[in-house]
Amino acid sequence: WSIKIHNGSNEALTQYKINITSIAPLLEKLAKSSDVYWVLQDPVYEDMLSESRKMITNEKIDAYNEAAVRILNSSSRNSKAKVKVFSVSKLIAQETIMKSADGLHLPESSRDTNAMILMNVYCNKIMKPIDGSCCQPQPPLTLIQKLAFCFFTLSIIGYLIISLIHRNNFRKNKSCTDLESGEEKKPAINTPYVSTLEMLLHSFCKLGLIMTYFYLCDRANLFMKENKFYTHSSFFIPIIYILVLGVFYTENTKETKVLNREQTDEWKGWMQLVILIYHISGASTFLPVYMHIRVLVAAYLFQTGYGHFSYFWIKGDFGVYRVCQVLFRLNFLVVVLCIVMDRPYQFYYFVPLVTVWFMIIYATLAIWPQIVQKNANGNCLWHFGLLLKLICLLTCIYFLSYSQGAFEKIFSFWPLSKCFELNGNVYEWWFRWKLDRYVVFHGMLFAFIYLALQKRQMISEGKGDPLFSNRVSNVLLFISIVSFLTYSIWASSCKNKTECNELHPSVSVVQILAFVLIRNIPGYVRSVYSSFFAWFGKISLELFICQYHIWLAADTKGILVLIPGYPMFNVLVSTFIFVCVAHEISQITNDLAQIVVPKDNSTLLKRLLCIAGFFSGLLLFSAMQEQSKH
Repeated sequence: WSIKIHNGSNEALTQYKINITSIAPLLEKLAKSSDVYWVLQDPVYEDMLSESRKMITNEKIDAYNEAAVRILNSSSRNSKAKVKVFSVSKLIAQETIMKSADGLHLPESSRDTNAMILMNVYCNKIMKPIDGSCCQPQPPLTLIQKLAFCFFTLSIIGYLIISLIHRNNFRKNKSCTDLESGEEKKPAINTPYVSTLEMLLHSFCKLGLIMTYFYLCDRANLFMKENKFYTHSSFFIPIIYILVLGVFYTENTKETKVLNREQTDEWKGWMQLVILIYHISGASTFLPVYMHIRVLVAAYLFQTGYGHFSYFWIKGDFGVYRVCQVLFRLNFLVVVLCIVMDRPYQFYYFVPLVTVWFMIIYATLAIWPQIVQKNANGNCLWHFGLLLKLICLLTCIYFLSYSQGAFEKIFSFWPLSKCFELNGNVYEWWFRWKLDRYVVFHGMLFAFIYLALQKRQMISEGKGDPLFSNRVSNVLLFISIVSFLTYSIWASSCKNKTECNELHPSVSVVQILAFVLIRNIPGYVRSVYSSFFAWFGKISLELFICQYHIWLAADTKGILVLIPGYPMFNVLVSTFIFVCVAHEISQITNDLAQIVVPKDNSTLLKRLLCIAGFFSGLLLFSAMQEQSKH
């Protein structure tokens, strides 16, 4: 209006500057108690302006905007309160002005976008939504995060110092010819302690750099996140692609036993890839896919029951070393992420789930009487005793599943509550545990029956041989295929997620057992595996956990955007980095497990005391942080 009334004169601009200068102190006074935004004047579409508005040009509008910004910024430098410039409105107008009816007034879509951004600016810093990164201030570092940063920094410095010392020693001790004897002198061998220390620092050095990447991706607001949008093609086309790839990498297994190591790695691998596609495509909104993915998660837990039961039953090893090795490999990455990313342990729900189930399996088999394959041979009473143990376990599971109050009381005691609470209660933990409460028991029972049949030579596991006689194998194979398809039909016809989740714990084992029998009854199928899927299966746990922050980001609610504007290229790059990081973390975990968890019991007990002290300090710092927040 000022430009139009004064026909774009410079005197009007000068008067405008004087007016802005006079109201700037009043705006700053308002800014002390609330947020004040100065909205820039929107551009016009000059070609569409009427003759009476031709004097309104974008050049003159820019001059007015620049004057306002310069005066407000210079005034704010001398004051604690700052008037903020809402410059995004101008950017939005530049995109929408061509849709204007008269070249001056913007379409309603631009007003709606402006309002949405303004509400994000105001609300997100208060509500802190997990699926929105716009306009949120970067969360301040906690004391624990600062200590973690110092630890990783010192590890990097320590590793560089030791590397330089070793390099200098290597140069000094290079093979040189002895002038008297004419023989070469060999360089001195480093002591095991130094090499172990170097390996430890090297692992923490790599881990520190990886954790920095995690923090930058999902806490520093450095990269954008985009929303998921589900379509059938975005889910099923990648799955078909990876299945074809998996078939091309078929190799012979080293052994032909049921659920041998290569086969279970393959099983974990393709399941993990399907779950990753499910998460990035947002397929949880499509109920049939959701129900089938629930079976895949249950199958992981089935393998937990099968694998750990088989180990304890065959080896009879209930030592502390075995327990510490398993617990370390399962929990190391999650504990580090809880510290670095400031997230509760229960946030990474799958690791607490498999950890608790491992301890339940261990307790069931380790308590008196310890019944293992070695002392059960030739005596059915021992088998009967083990079945009684399994029945007691099933009874406890059944009781807890129908007594939410008792379950919550058990896990509400300190310090268990610190591990299993999410948003101030243990309901999420109760829901996750209840959803697959029977499948670990099913895995243990299957392992017991299979190992008993194997011991009595009632199954044939030779290369190319069917598992049973031809008639029995064909009947079981037919029943398995029908059961597998029946479950899929039922899952696809689900209309209500709550009702289907109620039935899932009891019926998921049908499709799991059907798959196991289909995969193992035919001799040829049992004798081959996909090395492509098996490779991913070996790092499946790391893939499942790392996706939270460096692939999906926004704590799985969004998709990480490393390269804006190129969605396919972005997914390829972020996936490549994500898989490499998961593989590297797997290597680091294996290396540290050998150092941190020694086989010597006395040394191991000392380490356990140190770890207990570490976690006590962690809980203390966590409690101090909560008090400071309140």
